[in-house]
Amino acid sequence: MNAKKTQAPLINIGISASERAKIAQGLSALLADSYTLYLMTHNFHWNVTGPMFNTLHLMFMGQYTEQWNALDVIAERIRALGHPAPGTYKEFSRMSSIREVEGTPKATEMIRHLVDAQEATARTARELFPVVNAANDQPTADLLTQRLEVHEKTAWMLRSLLEE
Repeated sequence: MNAKKTQAPLINIGISASERAKIAQGLSALLADSYTLYLMTHNFHWNVTGPMFNTLHLMFMGQYTEQWNALDVIAERIRALGHPAPGTYKEFSRMSSIREVEGTPKATEMIRHLVDAQEATARTARELFPVVNAANDQPTADLLTQRLEVHEKTAWMLRSLLEE
């Protein structure tokens, strides 16, 4: 039997292939940062101790749940642009601007690490705007705006816990 391989139609959404590739690359970095942040937040949720345990345990759960849901949105945008979404620890580790935290830090240090990771993820999202704007890619710009709002607000809330 000689099965003929069918090819998907070319993508013709008004964004050139090279622009889509650049946007997908930037979104892949955002996905890597987002996944790394998700994993860090979930780890801290499991391992936080001390006088702020209940508050932080619940806060971290709300944060990692929001982050988990965002991963799918980012990955699906990469796919809509015609590129594969990264999905392994190896890829995320290579692409992420967030470094893994060793050991189990104290609660206050967890908060500091999360502030840094939230801000790093916001910077990664913001860096993609010039490419997205040049390509006239409003769906990705909207996604980036939504992610920036979440990461900046979350960083502010976490920073507030560190004030005396």
